[in-house]
Amino acid sequence: MIQKIEDFQNVFFIGVAGVGMSAVAQYLKGIGKNVAGSDRYFHPNEYNKTKEQLEAEGIDCFLQDGSGITKETDLVVVSTAIEDTVFEVQKSRELGISIMKRSELLALIAKSKKTVAVGGTSGKSTTSAMLYQILNDAGSSPSIISGAGLTSIIKQGKIGNAAVGKGEWLIIEADESDGSIVQYEPEIGLLLNIDKDHQEIDELLHLFTVFKNNTKGLFIVNQSNTLSKKLSENPHQDFGFETEKAGYNVTDFVQNGFQQKFILKQQEFTMNAIGEYNAENAAAAVAVAHQIGVDLKTCAESLSQYEGIYRRQQILGEKNGIWVIDDYAHNPAKCAASIKACQPLADKVIAWFQPHGYGPTRFLRTDFVEEISKVLRPQDEIWMSEIFYAGGTAVKDISANDLVEDIQQKGKNAYFVEHREDFLEAVKPHFGTSSVVLLMGARDPSLETFTKDFFEKM
Repeated sequence: MIQKIEDFQNVFFIGVAGVGMSAVAQYLKGIGKNVAGSDRYFHPNEYNKTKEQLEAEGIDCFLQDGSGITKETDLVVVSTAIEDTVFEVQKSRELGISIMKRSELLALIAKSKKTVAVGGTSGKSTTSAMLYQILNDAGSSPSIISGAGLTSIIKQGKIGNAAVGKGEWLIIEADESDGSIVQYEPEIGLLLNIDKDHQEIDELLHLFTVFKNNTKGLFIVNQSNTLSKKLSENPHQDFGFETEKAGYNVTDFVQNGFQQKFILKQQEFTMNAIGEYNAENAAAAVAVAHQIGVDLKTCAESLSQYEGIYRRQQILGEKNGIWVIDDYAHNPAKCAASIKACQPLADKVIAWFQPHGYGPTRFLRTDFVEEISKVLRPQDEIWMSEIFYAGGTAVKDISANDLVEDIQQKGKNAYFVEHREDFLEAVKPHFGTSSVVLLMGARDPSLETFTKDFFEKM
């Protein structure tokens, strides 16, 4: 029975190329474990960048054929996407090897360090990256297990979603989408927001309340978010955007192109980022760092060098006066915030979005329509392509065009282009002299190729 990370040495990940799995795999390798894994995206004689990066870290990669699982394997790790019928799971059982979900393993790792768990329906990866940078620049040498690649780490040729430091602090993302957030018992719990995403609001409130109760020390919440502030323990330790109740309150916010400035506890901050929500994320990171001993001046100096994370308002470039930005936004609040963040950059925002999954799109249809319609200016446009379908037994009784028609009914500029490959030709006549094209979507591995190809072919 594995109850702590000292109880195993040889670990195998089924689905190791996934962003969450690869992060934990790299962390374990970094603390001295023998790590291997397989993935359905690994094919014979076919180049795979993630495989190459994992192997460069000393992680052995195998085809998903069971060859990497042996009697020496102490632990097999699976994600929620791996079903019991997968051959490697069956082989592990036959060999009597312990099988653990990724979230359970992350909870064990978190118990081995002083942990900051970052929770909320939006902004977890960005805030984690900001906090990691502040603590690093302050000399704390933290560790991080993230849901996205940090640009500063990607520049080193790595995947960028994990790092092992010499210090006592570990920063993790506490995910509510699969309910695993209830497994963590961090030193510090950080709650960024609560908005309808994977579950109904009542279920989310329950999950985040358990998260709060499991936190052993500071519990810090966003006083600007209607639901998260209900779980506040002490407003003075909380953060917010232009709300007097929060001890770490953003004021005097100014967006100038791709740079923003604001004041936090009489300290001026400057960041290369867009959107009020990024100032809010920064306030969250500073609230944690300052309360564990980092002075505000150090926080400000660190964030002035913040380079961002992969596919979170990532600037792909500019051609003929048109900026192209790639973003992981996939729920109603994120999509609306991403569109709003781009509006100071140009006279016109042209946003493209591909919903993910028929069930989630059906569940969030009204919210998507309301949130997106609310932020679109008269000149702005929203385009959608057909729902991304990953396979399975989904009931296909809804189309992205249904959302487009709903938004049109609200008097907004909305367009449907069934195949995303046709989007560039369809949208070209809509480009203005001052435009931003925002490409939004998540969880489809081929989106990275699509967004880069779009920019290159413009």
